[in-house]
Amino acid sequence: MKLGVVILAAGKGTRMKSALPKVLHPLAGRPLVGHVIAVSRALGAERVAVVYGHGGEAVPEAIGDEELSWVEQAEQLGTGHAVEQAMPAMAGMDRVLVLYGDVPLIAEPTLRKLIAAAVDTDLALLTVELADPGGYGRIVRDADGRPRCIVEQKDADARVLAITEVNTGILVADGERLARWLGRLDNANAQGEFYLTDIVAMAVADGVRVHTAQPADPREVLGVNDRVQLAGLERHYQQNQAERLMRAGVTLRDPVRFDLRGSLDAGQDVEIDVNVLIEGTVRLGNRVRIGANTVLRDVTLGDGVVVRENCVLERALIGEQSIIGPFARIRPDTELGPRVHVGNFVEVKKSLVDEGSKINHLSYVGDSVVGKRVNIGAGVITCNYDGANKYRTTIGDDAFIGSDSQLVAPVEVEAGATIGAGSTITRTAPARQLTLSRSKQTTLKGWKRPVRDR
Repeated sequence: MKLGVVILAAGKGTRMKSALPKVLHPLAGRPLVGHVIAVSRALGAERVAVVYGHGGEAVPEAIGDEELSWVEQAEQLGTGHAVEQAMPAMAGMDRVLVLYGDVPLIAEPTLRKLIAAAVDTDLALLTVELADPGGYGRIVRDADGRPRCIVEQKDADARVLAITEVNTGILVADGERLARWLGRLDNANAQGEFYLTDIVAMAVADGVRVHTAQPADPREVLGVNDRVQLAGLERHYQQNQAERLMRAGVTLRDPVRFDLRGSLDAGQDVEIDVNVLIEGTVRLGNRVRIGANTVLRDVTLGDGVVVRENCVLERALIGEQSIIGPFARIRPDTELGPRVHVGNFVEVKKSLVDEGSKINHLSYVGDSVVGKRVNIGAGVITCNYDGANKYRTTIGDDAFIGSDSQLVAPVEVEAGATIGAGSTITRTAPARQLTLSRSKQTTLKGWKRPVRDR
């Protein structure tokens, strides 16, 4: 069976009060419509078409996915009209699944259940029971309990309004029949729109038995209309991720204060403190500990790594048993070997730091290669930028860089060299020698400190 997916993403989102199209607002670091595209692909869809309107090319440009079929709905004439615009892109599809770009939490198992419900028929609907069904179209069933039609809220009488089973808008249908039903829609209703829901009555009239399925969690089918709803779905999403990680063996000190905006692969006995933000692809080895108020973005941490409080790590590889922080920043393209210490208010950028080296206090190391067992003192700076170009600093094994020194790249400190505190190094510092640049200390006898006139 060839499955095609139509994602409706043309709504303006007036209640968001934003210049950004509604479906591009982020949830867990990904645009709302991005979540729906991802679940479509997880289903193995042969083709995915996204119908966009408000915001024009902003939506396809932001998503930037050339494998999608992009369909513009120039006039917003209703959901039926939107799906009809996408049907040419669904040519040759046996089944067509209709999803919504502002319903980001719809889950793959629920959609597989819906598709399975349509195996022996040409139309299946995803419905849900709500204690407060206000605003939703109601599922009207016949005396035998089979769906007969869907009545929208504005077209419903008191009897229909009492129904608590509602339409989610998500359905799967035979491709050819769906195209024919869409061609027969009219807009003779209170909204003056072409309702996709009207195809249910058409299917029943054609002798099609309509099947239904329901989600495991009603919140899967909640849409986003304003920022309050967006925040609510964000918390629900984060709660689900936190519970999944804890069941997999990760300790979260407070799951309410944890945010995952990407993917996290964690080993055994990982501990994560409060207010930690995970972005992109993050991999944590066994026994890793992450301190409070830390950001991890596209990083890999080896076994036994400790990241103390208030650190930011981005696009970096951290070797086993290294210690980072507190208040450290590891910038992109940095690789730290095993048992490296990077401490308070230290920044490392685009550098390789080998096993056992220490940069513990108030230093900047950029565009550098640092050997094994190097000690870099407080206040050391690699001066890697001349205002136009970046240059490399190389520090050999067992070197000792005294506090408050500047290494002006391109420069090399050879293995075992010692740099005296307060030095500015512009030429090669030879191996196993002391190199320093420091004016001679003098004391002026008889000098008196000035005092203020009274």
